[in-house]
Amino acid sequence: MQTTNHSPVQSKGFYKLSQLQRIGFGSGDLAQNLIYQTVSMYLLIFYTNVFGISSAAAGMMFLIVRIVDVLWDPVVGAFVDKQNPKMGKYRSYLILGGIPLTGFAILCFWNGFSGSLLYAYITYVGLSMCYTLINVPYGALNASLTRDTDEITKLTSVRMFLANLGGLTVAYGIPIMVGMLSPDGKINSPESGNAWFITMTIYALAGLLLLIFCYTQTKEQVVMDEKETSEVKVSDLWTEFRHNRPLRVLAFFFITAFAMMAIGNSAGSFYMIYNVQAPDMLPYFMALGSIPAFIFMPMVPAIKRAIGKKQMFYVFLSIAILGMALLYVISVIPALKTRVWLVLVAQFVKSAGVIVATGYMWALVPEVISYGEYVTGKRISGIVNALTGIFYKAGMALGGVVPGLVLAWVSFDEKNSVTQSAGAQQGILWLVAVIPALLLLVAMFIISKYELSDDVIDRINLEIELSNARATGR
Repeated sequence: MQTTNHSPVQSKGFYKLSQLQRIGFGSGDLAQNLIYQTVSMYLLIFYTNVFGISSAAAGMMFLIVRIVDVLWDPVVGAFVDKQNPKMGKYRSYLILGGIPLTGFAILCFWNGFSGSLLYAYITYVGLSMCYTLINVPYGALNASLTRDTDEITKLTSVRMFLANLGGLTVAYGIPIMVGMLSPDGKINSPESGNAWFITMTIYALAGLLLLIFCYTQTKEQVVMDEKETSEVKVSDLWTEFRHNRPLRVLAFFFITAFAMMAIGNSAGSFYMIYNVQAPDMLPYFMALGSIPAFIFMPMVPAIKRAIGKKQMFYVFLSIAILGMALLYVISVIPALKTRVWLVLVAQFVKSAGVIVATGYMWALVPEVISYGEYVTGKRISGIVNALTGIFYKAGMALGGVVPGLVLAWVSFDEKNSVTQSAGAQQGILWLVAVIPALLLLVAMFIISKYELSDDVIDRINLEIELSNARATGR
């Protein structure tokens, strides 16, 4: 890797990354999204309409799996910080976790034990634990590539561009492929079970190949010495959380952001099938959840330079809320609800705001890691990513249980693949627009408390490197 033209002390840790390295790193998120987005968008409708589980039971299962994650994430975080595998401190888990993740993802969408809650629990818990075994060290890998905030912004832009390419591939491709392979052409009937299994097999294997590519193109550069991480333990998670205020702010932002995304994503297919009554347009509606990324994510570095990262959050969170308001208004006016193009426009506006705000939040993780190193002297990237993992899994837990409980409350009929009552449609609309908008208002308040400006974090990183140079006599 190249370094900047600063003095040796300044350039140490402030590495410049090639475009291939950025793409290589970002391919890891693309790979994970081929599975994560499929689960987020379609697992609920698969469980209720295909596998044969009630919406209330599915919602409760999503909550329990997330509770397991809360216990598992800190164990993984402490483990990866403490260990130094020959294949790479963090990147080795792309392979070690990627293989079992692929297997569990395929089994989650197999209808062989139709209606079995035990089978659903075993496969979904297994998938979630393997996902954590990749995602926590993958997040730590981000912070180990460079300290340079501009490089982190560029890296995050490429990463989120590719992550949303994965989201687009899932959102648009999954319903089309399942529909083509299904005997009745539907994605929400028991007859589509084999179609889901074949489709998930293709997506999961593609994800494994991308994880291998990510492994070959990345290398840890900014990590603590092996002696300094040998004493890392799970309790460091709570110590870090207490001493790192920016981390606490980011953690609570993660809860609201991921709850908002999980609720909206899981309700999207229900909304297009039952409210808009245009199941053939579902691929386009879901694809618009990712398409704005290809327009706006390359612009993020310039936007951030022009207005600052905090203002950028405010602007795009407001855009997302506007899009959700448009979806609601269109859906409650009968004359507008039938005009699908208006629904698609509102979805584009909503997604443009969501993508930038929730995409750029990942660039803040290396910042809070550096802040923690500045305060405590420990750069425990795995622990920090475990903490963020706990909070975004908490958000996903909220986002997973709320749709199931709301659908049960409004008497959603799992056996009806065509129509629902007016009450059930209203519940679906709340899941698509109202509840996510309320969560975004909370997210806007939370991010207002984030205090690490670019100037502050650059000064912190430079002081850390100067201190390290003095300690080693460089």
